[in-house]
Amino acid sequence: MAQRILLKARLILEYNGMVLLMKQTTENGGKYTLVGGTIENDEFAKSSLIRESKEEADITLKPENLKLVHMLHKKKGPNTRVVLYFKSKNWKGEPNALERKKFKKVEWFPLNKLPESMSPTVRHVFKRYKQGDAYSELKSK
Repeated sequence: MAQRILLKARLILEYNGMVLLMKQTTENGGKYTLVGGTIENDEFAKSSLIRESKEEADITLKPENLKLVHMLHKKKGPNTRVVLYFKSKNWKGEPNALERKKFKKVEWFPLNKLPESMSPTVRHVFKRYKQGDAYSELKSK
């Protein structure tokens, strides 16, 4: 069986020492996570993240305001994901959870006081991001 690698892009949106997180619905795990998703075959990472940010959180981003700050290589069983994390401090719009089947709400949290109920992947990435690491690996069951 051919290996399949999923490419994803996620947004670390910062404002005054706070970061934007999205609260998943109970059916989707109920954890806090970041805006973003899978990069489609016809997209580049930044255009994918701009699309996902508008669809999920009703915010408008510009490519020149997105800075690559971390890359995660994740293996979960036979699946492999490479996730590109972009930071931005500039956007237009009032963040709001638009995809109500996936997300209950958006919330701002201090970067130094993140919620307990984050996905293990997001927790790992924030730890490495705060340490200034540009790359990390994660293996889960």
